[in-house]
Amino acid sequence: MVWCCRDMMGGFNHYVVVKFKDGVAVEELTEGLVKMISGIEHVKSFQWGKDIGGPDFLRQGFTHAFLMTFNGKEEFDAFQSHPNHVEFSKLFSPAVENILVLDFPPTIVKA
Repeated sequence: MVWCCRDMMGGFNHYVVVKFKDGVAVEELTEGLVKMISGIEHVKSFQWGKDIGGPDFLRQGFTHAFLMTFNGKEEFDAFQSHPNHVEFSKLFSPAVENILVLDFPPTIVKA
């Protein structure tokens, strides 16, 4: 039996997994994303990474993962409508071939 609990701080996660279109300057996009995130106070933390080569049948073409954490759903909602996010989305969205987005309050198993 596994014991776990909801994050008592009311946290909220925004998890994005992306397959970029061929020819996209991914480094420039991630640099822009980091710059955009640093200018938005609602984001508590931000992590990203590139897949290091798992089996293709598991990856399904996805190559990059991005995780943002917020103090709560209200902070996430404010981020979604923040002008910097809205503007950056106009650059990011056309570069994406496929995307998976999960928004969820975390369940902490081991802190």
